Amino acid sequence: MKLAIIQPDSSQDVSEEIIVSIDALVSGAKRHRPDVVVFPELFLPGYNFPDRHNNDAQTQSGSWMNRIAGIAREYTCAIVLGWAENQDGTIYNAATAVSAKGDILAHYRKRQLFGEMEHESFTPGRSLPPTFEIAGRKCGLLICYEIEFPEYARDLAQRGAEVVIVPTANPVGYEHVQDILVPARAHENRQFVAYANYCGTQNGLEFSGASLVVGPDGKALSRAGQIPTELYVQLPELATYPASALSTQLEDLRTRED
Repeated sequence: MKLAIIQPDSSQDVSEEIIVSIDALVSGAKRHRPDVVVFPELFLPGYNFPDRHNNDAQTQSGSWMNRIAGIAREYTCAIVLGWAENQDGTIYNAATAVSAKGDILAHYRKRQLFGEMEHESFTPGRSLPPTFEIAGRKCGLLICYEIEFPEYARDLAQRGAEVVIVPTANPVGYEHVQDILVPARAHENRQFVAYANYCGTQNGLEFSGASLVVGPDGKALSRAGQIPTELYVQLPELATYPASALSTQLEDLRTRED
């Protein structure tokens, strides 16, 4: 499975311009032959624009997802994207995985909202994070803050997910997430974690960049700096890692019933 992680400048563009940029970025990534292209949290209509969240949010059958599905089909690669969803007037911080054929693989509404802006803009989701397959690898989907909770990644691991895809919008001052927490989640669950962040400043909020892909040994396979970047990472098979490099915490964990 080959990943393309898109770390864009935190654009001030409106939704139509963002969709044009998605098309261009996926088109550019195509020469690297990724199985999936991953974009940050709330890429549509932008993370730090609370007025847009309510005014611009769309349904799952709206034009945004129809056009994203068309881009996935055109370039024959899956896309994972964060966006603002309007379901019967309730606004969610959502992410969707679209297959290379344009079909919906997974749809998820963020359960663990972060900070004042998110709590004012969105309703928490109720469903557990989904699992789905891309290129024969079982994946799970979390959104930003949720990778900081051990329980979510562990639950996905216990359901067989070996790759956790995380669209995120992590600001400056929270780099411990990339430095400590993402590697910890990967290592303790023997998972690959793909973390797609913004860089630059959006409506006064500065993002920390440092998008990365971490292997099950807790070491980064690739990591961006603080400028717009695309990471291309071919995930090795778990069996290629020596046993001494991998955690046994999943098997060793004692529950209250033990």
